[in-house]
Amino acid sequence: MMRKLAATLSVVALAVTGMLSAGLSATAAEDEVKRTGLSDLRVMSYNIHHGASGDDVLDLDRIAEEIESSGAQIVGLQEVDRHWSARSNYQDQAAWLAERLDMHYAYAANLDLGPEPGRTDRRQYGTAVLSKYPILSSQNHLLTNIQYAEKPTEQRGLLETVINVEGNHIGFYNTHLDHRRSEQRQLQVKEILDITSESARPSLLVGDLNAVPASTEMQQLMTRFTDVFAALGQDQAYTMPVENPDRRIDYILGSGDIQPRSAEVISSMASDHLPIVADVSVAQKPNGLVR
Repeated sequence: MMRKLAATLSVVALAVTGMLSAGLSATAAEDEVKRTGLSDLRVMSYNIHHGASGDDVLDLDRIAEEIESSGAQIVGLQEVDRHWSARSNYQDQAAWLAERLDMHYAYAANLDLGPEPGRTDRRQYGTAVLSKYPILSSQNHLLTNIQYAEKPTEQRGLLETVINVEGNHIGFYNTHLDHRRSEQRQLQVKEILDITSESARPSLLVGDLNAVPASTEMQQLMTRFTDVFAALGQDQAYTMPVENPDRRIDYILGSGDIQPRSAEVISSMASDHLPIVADVSVAQKPNGLVR
């Protein structure tokens, strides 16, 4: 299937190149891509550390600049504050970034607490999806959270969105897995596999998975998903720490008719994680045939 899709993509690329060289507009080239049922996407995963750098200097606009300069069309963000505390100036960070970047957004609160004294907004912390394309639906799935007596774990979730990309409806999932225990992540991965298997759409799963590629939990995910960086021979796409990174815990994964084309780790000091981007081509069945 992968070889067949790659061959199809080559034909499409030649057709589009020919149209552009013949002097036709970019819109005509886009129409040709739509006719073939293939959509080219640049996607990003970015743990933004509530807009603060590794030395805890808050600058959300610097995060926006990194997203903007990357050219990403769909972005999965982790560690996003909504009226959380003074650490992020009580800002609704997902809404602010969406407005600043002129993108649609969906927010998922994994922590949802009452307002601080003297304030009226609930304190929320979680994940978000930004998209240049319309977000048709969104749902947050809270994942298993074992109440350990020592070092309790933080509630995590899987933000599921359906996005209309030039008529193609794709599943885009964003998550941030537990950072303390492998057994907790393994339970969360099992739930993610159950949730994502309910749809036949081409899907992308991004996030800070807090696990290295050789871990049990990542091997579980690879039973359904393809690691975009690994598929391109970029196994050492290290994202932590931002200076002299030595481990890989942030991922862009694809399932279904997803063809990786390129991928990159972006050098940045805006957060305590490095952002990652990937270019993929997506083919989809008619929308009426998939959930």
